[in-house]
Amino acid sequence: MTKRVRVVISGSVQGVGFRWYCREQALSRNVTGSVRNRPDGRVEAAFEGEGGAVDAVVAWCRTGPRGAEVSNVEVVEETPAGTKDFEITRS
Repeated sequence: MTKRVRVVISGSVQGVGFRWYCREQALSRNVTGSVRNRPDGRVEAAFEGEGGAVDAVVAWCRTGPRGAEVSNVEVVEETPAGTKDFEITRS
């Protein structure tokens, strides 16, 4: 079943390649969506795909790439939107 979540990742998560690694993690699991840096220093992402795959990407976000220090991950379920690709969007 298709699942969609929006996540907001807090901590030292900008300037460490978080968005690029996030995209790699999503694409490797056939998860679509987007990721962006927020002006407040957090990273926001939307993930859509098979439930287990989405959960795996969210689990990766709790650690992030080398150099990141994740302090919190907020997760909100949303209605699937039929997203077809994964984008890194500008802040």
